[in-house]
Amino acid sequence: MSEEELIEVPERTVISTVDEFHDAVEALALGTGPVAVDAERASGFRYSQRAYLIQLYRRGSGTFLIDPPAIEEFAPLQSVIGDVEWVLHAASQDLPCLREVGLDPRTVFDTELAARLLGIPRVGLGTVVEELLGVHLAKEHSAADWSTRPLPASWLEYAALDVELLIDLRDSMAVLLKEQGKLEIAAQEFAAVVAKEEKAPLAEPWRRLSGIHALRADRHLAAARELWLARDELARESDTAPGRLVPDSSLLVAARALPASRRELAALKQFSGRASRSELDRWWAAIERALTTDDIPVQKRATDTLPPPRSWSDKNPEADARLKAARAALSAVSAEHDIPLENLLTPDFLRRIAWNAPDPLTIESVSDGLRELGARPWQIELTAQPILQAFVDPHQSPENPVEVDS
Repeated sequence: MSEEELIEVPERTVISTVDEFHDAVEALALGTGPVAVDAERASGFRYSQRAYLIQLYRRGSGTFLIDPPAIEEFAPLQSVIGDVEWVLHAASQDLPCLREVGLDPRTVFDTELAARLLGIPRVGLGTVVEELLGVHLAKEHSAADWSTRPLPASWLEYAALDVELLIDLRDSMAVLLKEQGKLEIAAQEFAAVVAKEEKAPLAEPWRRLSGIHALRADRHLAAARELWLARDELARESDTAPGRLVPDSSLLVAARALPASRRELAALKQFSGRASRSELDRWWAAIERALTTDDIPVQKRATDTLPPPRSWSDKNPEADARLKAARAALSAVSAEHDIPLENLLTPDFLRRIAWNAPDPLTIESVSDGLRELGARPWQIELTAQPILQAFVDPHQSPENPVEVDS
């Protein structure tokens, strides 16, 4: 079934001037019900994560494709839709760039999250729309450079369809959530998406270089740091994705080689990338700083990151037994309620409470521990008792029975 056979294609308007924007705001104010919202970034092409296109659709209003760089002030739009339910797919991906321009919802309906809670195996928008609405939604432009101007007509068509089907999808999902008794679960999850705070910037973001764990010598780490900082500065100045300038693998090649001269750096064949030669002075200056600095990074940082579970049997056998038993118990709960295990309870929460089990071990202490970690009420209700029983069972024996508080 085609889109046209399912729904009437609404009027679409491209907004690239302030006057057009105010006309769109007036039209959206006259619409009814939720507003479907989406944003397109230029990830992989640009340094920034700003929105280069914002799409909105509301019944009775039509579809509006807004060019954010052309609009200086989004407050009029926020005043019209701020208190209306927003329908988004994978809201956590789009909310940061929407909030950057002053668009911030009070409530959302996240169709990707709803699909997970409904137990739909594949939760991409195209797949979910096809399964629930019977519409084939092509996704050929999902990885496009949305900073391109002018945007091709086919891209705008693709962007419009991303929001024009969202409200129908939301209504279909709401019925299914009610049938499965998951409306309250969904409401708590959607509220958590809106309330989630942005992560604080990393103190040492250069340590996220892919493969940096292979560098053992401190001076090599200093080179990796200085090269990363030099690349980040250039990426910010040119608004280019860092990996498009020089890939992580090339930075690590140079950091590991620690060339003694600019010529030696230029001779490294694996030091590649579009800016590896045009900005050679920049990279050599970074190497020189690494060779002469007294600010040598330490090999291992103090962190609250837990060891990988594969090492728990040696480092903390009791925690390993608790984790394995609890995983098995929650897998059964996951299957019973048809909710993916990672949505039933954040895996890190389970690892942390297994590593440092509450003492005394009671339903109250397990519930409190999960709540402190950030678990929602519905998650605690479904998982606290199975976790408690799983933690107790590995230590039970006929000679040493343990009573479970209820």
